[in-house]
Amino acid sequence: MEIQTVVLYRAAYKPEDFPNDGRAQFAFVGRSNVGKSSLINSVVRRKGLARTSQTPGKTQAIYFYLVNERFYLVDLPGYGYAKVSKSISATWGALIRDYLESAESLRLIFLLLDSRRQPSAQDLTMRDWMEGAEVPWQPILTKVDKLSNNELAGNRRMIGTAIETRLPVISFSKVTRAGVDEIWKQIFSGLEIKKHPDGGSAAVGAERG
Repeated sequence: MEIQTVVLYRAAYKPEDFPNDGRAQFAFVGRSNVGKSSLINSVVRRKGLARTSQTPGKTQAIYFYLVNERFYLVDLPGYGYAKVSKSISATWGALIRDYLESAESLRLIFLLLDSRRQPSAQDLTMRDWMEGAEVPWQPILTKVDKLSNNELAGNRRMIGTAIETRLPVISFSKVTRAGVDEIWKQIFSGLEIKKHPDGGSAAVGAERG
């Protein structure tokens, strides 16, 4: 896809801030420092569009980036930063749950997982929330350039077993841009979702997790 325009459309701090214009939404979520900002910037080929907070976990907002005035890439706040207070953590959980339960135009969530680490309890909680909300999701392993081919193969199996999914796992590297084309294929499939007359939807090329 030729990206003609991509802008930060809105930072949402509460459900009333979520866009409701019917444009398709594709969200990215993962632990703090998993490489989410680097991945979003690689996908849209824009340096510095998505920025990493100087204090991870401090700002609990959902960022909506409008691409070609057609659909949104949604940057969900990171989780799992050890120094975040319980009150901020609770705010994060409430905001994410509200988004999952109310975003009718949400087509797919990309769950980012560090390829070098065992999935955390928060990763598994996020998976459960997505499945509970019946939102299609796609696992992505980040920082794969830091592993040898043999290490990556072993970790892919380990992580796939830990998150209990048979979904194909995308391997991403900001160094080589590996995985970017696969991410776009998932977005293209999500854009093909057609609305039924009864208000439901059917996904073409994307199954619910």
